[in-house]
Amino acid sequence: MNRLREVGSPLGLLSPLVTGRLRHLPPGALRSADLDTLLVTERVFGPLGAAIQANRFIVPATHPELRAEEAGLVEAEAALDDTMSPDASKDLAAQRCDHETALAATIERSGLEEALNVRMSAMDAIDKTPYDFSPARVRCEERVIELLHSADQDGYTDPRTG
Repeated sequence: MNRLREVGSPLGLLSPLVTGRLRHLPPGALRSADLDTLLVTERVFGPLGAAIQANRFIVPATHPELRAEEAGLVEAEAALDDTMSPDASKDLAAQRCDHETALAATIERSGLEEALNVRMSAMDAIDKTPYDFSPARVRCEERVIELLHSADQDGYTDPRTG
């Protein structure tokens, strides 16, 4: 409770390592769902895991095009329910792969990973996704991992950036 009072915002619920990484964001840049995700991640993977994941919220907060694209993907993925065939997710998986590749490249260019002196690939991050989803959603996540792995092997370049 003391940290919460010290920080003066819900960020005080997080460890100093994570709070320090997020402190420079403008008000409202970190959505309540982002904070909830970081809280759970910190409880499961510790402060370092949450600090690494914070990159996924820091970069979109400063790159509106990535934030808008993420919002669209989240909405489309949420629509992958039990009524859909697992094969219905092929195009969405390719879009998610492109987005994750662009996000990882932006994180790398930003130097956020070097600030922590650790590296977690997009593949590692996606591999930790909970699999309590519909079969279509699970297949979409699996396709994203396959596409990212293939992209790593082929020296993939994001088609949006050349």
